[in-house]
Amino acid sequence: MERVVIVGAGTFGASLAWWLAGRGDEVVLVDQFEPGDARATSGGETRLIRCSHGPDADYTAMARRARTLWRELEAETGASLLTECGVSWFAHGDDGWEAASEATLRTLGIPVVHQDVREAAAQFPSFNGDDLAWVLHEPEAGVLRAQLGVQTLASAAAARGARIVRGVARPDGDRVVVGDEVLAADRVVWSCGGWLAKLFGGLVELRVTRQELFFFAGGPGWDRSPGWVDYDRAVYGTGDLDALGVKVAWDMEGPALDPDADLPPATDETERLTRGYAADRFPALAQARLVGSKTCRYEISPDSQFIAAPHPEHPSVWIVGGGSGHGFKHGPAMAERIVSSWHGGEPLPRRFGLHKRERGTSLRSAGSN
Repeated sequence: MERVVIVGAGTFGASLAWWLAGRGDEVVLVDQFEPGDARATSGGETRLIRCSHGPDADYTAMARRARTLWRELEAETGASLLTECGVSWFAHGDDGWEAASEATLRTLGIPVVHQDVREAAAQFPSFNGDDLAWVLHEPEAGVLRAQLGVQTLASAAAARGARIVRGVARPDGDRVVVGDEVLAADRVVWSCGGWLAKLFGGLVELRVTRQELFFFAGGPGWDRSPGWVDYDRAVYGTGDLDALGVKVAWDMEGPALDPDADLPPATDETERLTRGYAADRFPALAQARLVGSKTCRYEISPDSQFIAAPHPEHPSVWIVGGGSGHGFKHGPAMAERIVSSWHGGEPLPRRFGLHKRERGTSLRSAGSN
């Protein structure tokens, strides 16, 4: 048994707490907010859960494993976290992200359907696919209840024996200081999203950005539609889950936003762009009432790869993050991989390390997590 202190109760940190407490470790989970707080990058109501990651078989397989683990968490807690409505990818050509994703999914035996545009259109109450070549549909993908998911991970960890501490933490070598309390442990994990760059600026490079979400009153049928991603146009969305409205998110990388800054309101300019896209792709939404809008944060690594590596000066201290707009769904599977690597399992890939990274093709898949 080990004593592990985890700072940050987002999807990675709360998943680690759940895993470690389940194996009998003494776990302390620290966060300055309550789990699922909207100011954190794991906050907000929903995230897509899908396996498509272009040609990257590792992320594809990890997403599939995560789906299994989210289902196990549901069985353990009774929470309803995953709505299996499917996810559709709008392909603008015969080659590209969608074609690469389809090949990878088929190689791994993950269910996938190559649809013509007419077949795909039948899944939505309103649809215009005149600019599309075809649609990639993942029938066993869907939508995660993100805030509830993080809260459920944390409460399940506590039920397994983890201690939850509310407070602002700072590093002290291989220890964690929270107010007047000094927490020592066999391992320390810093998994605090956008704050990692502030705490470990010489080691971690992250861009913390503001992203904007809009919710429209779509009417009947949208509660049964798939989630969707228009990768080439950098837009994604969901149907009307839990009466929130039809979610349409303009996913070009947003402006910088300090992790300690208040979340500003969504802008009129992005609403105009989002409405324009919605009217083009889903004509019935052209005049739909705006139910609400909000902003959230991404914490993006230069190459959009995750970070999971030991501190070079303190080997018992681990830095975990870089969700980069596609990390939420992976939380339980990422935790499983990290814990396994600590105890003789397969080492984590080098790309998760603290090396200098170059900007490359986004793995965000239109930011849908």
